Amino acid sequence: MPAGPRPSVLFVTDLAYEARGRRYCDEDIRLTARLREDFDLALCHPRDAAALLDGFDAVVVRNSGPVLHYQEAYDAFRARAGELGTKVYNPLTGRGDMAGKQYLVDLSRAGYPVIPTVDRAADLRLLPAADSYVIKPKLGADSVGLRFVTTPDPAPDEDGTLLIQPRIDFRYEVSFYFVDQDFQYALHAPHPDRRWVLEPYGASAADLEFARSFIAWNTLDHGIQRVDACRTADGGLLLVELEDLNPYLSLDRVAEPVQAAFAARMKASLRDLLG
Repeated sequence: MPAGPRPSVLFVTDLAYEARGRRYCDEDIRLTARLREDFDLALCHPRDAAALLDGFDAVVVRNSGPVLHYQEAYDAFRARAGELGTKVYNPLTGRGDMAGKQYLVDLSRAGYPVIPTVDRAADLRLLPAADSYVIKPKLGADSVGLRFVTTPDPAPDEDGTLLIQPRIDFRYEVSFYFVDQDFQYALHAPHPDRRWVLEPYGASAADLEFARSFIAWNTLDHGIQRVDACRTADGGLLLVELEDLNPYLSLDRVAEPVQAAFAARMKASLRDLLG
């Protein structure tokens, strides 16, 4: 009996995007080579996705760069996917960076282990005292618009549009990578001033409990998520970012068996999404 047709996947990526310290294009070239073993695959730029997606069984959004660089096209993609009922990976229901950075304010208010975050001048009293503060756009990405100040004093027209955080003295940053709810690997940056010089990290049970609490909060049933945290001077972890739209995976920083296992788990997740 002949095999049925293979599922078709539109893989959204910007192979020309230049990121500091990372080669986005290399990661997606290698990952698509593995996905082609199980799926009929085509690549497109994020600006072209809305016009092309109805010809495929699913759409995978990967290293497509910060949405703010093509916001109108991204909004059109989301609208078109909704109209067609397209299966999108990650699903467009994410509550993390996919929806902007309001979640950092919400999680901070709810008492989660997050860098203390407010978005209004009236709430500055809720932040701990610090020598300096970080201010960044709520809809920003890739450090666009980020600045450091000694006294946070947003202008009236900026109220509600910025995130304000104390500048944390941390030992290192660590990232935990998940497919669906399954932990895959962890990487850390031993040197705080070299964020993307990453090394494999042996996550403890307490580390994974921390990371899984945010995966559970996000309630995505399929997809790739990266939980970024910082290890504070007192040894605790605080959430920096929950990336659930197009997290860079730093697959070149893990061993070949880990890369293969990640690709296999992603394939299984995609097949499950497709039913």
